[in-house]
Amino acid sequence: MKTVEKKIDLGFFDDVYSGKKKFELRLNDEDISEGDTLVLKEWNPATKTYTGRVIEKKVTYALVFNPSQSFWPEAEIKEKGLRILSLE
Repeated sequence: MKTVEKKIDLGFFDDVYSGKKKFELRLNDEDISEGDTLVLKEWNPATKTYTGRVIEKKVTYALVFNPSQSFWPEAEIKEKGLRILSLE
C-alpha cells in the first residue's frame, strides 16, 4: 500500500471533505489500488497555487475503465459522455 498525492480543484474539495462526494475520477496515470491512501491537495486553477487545505482518503475500490473496451460505442461516449454514480 502506498500514498499518492493529487491536486483537487476548489469546487470539489469541500464535497469530498464533507463526505458528499465519495468517488474520484482520475486519469489512469498511476497505479492506484485498493488500500492505498489518496492525499488530495486543494488547487486553485485561477491562481495556479495550492490553497493549503489537504485531505487524506483511503481507496476502497479502484476500477480501470478503458472507453475503447466499453459496452457502448465510442461515438456515443463522445456524444453523451459518461456519468459516474455514487451509491449507498
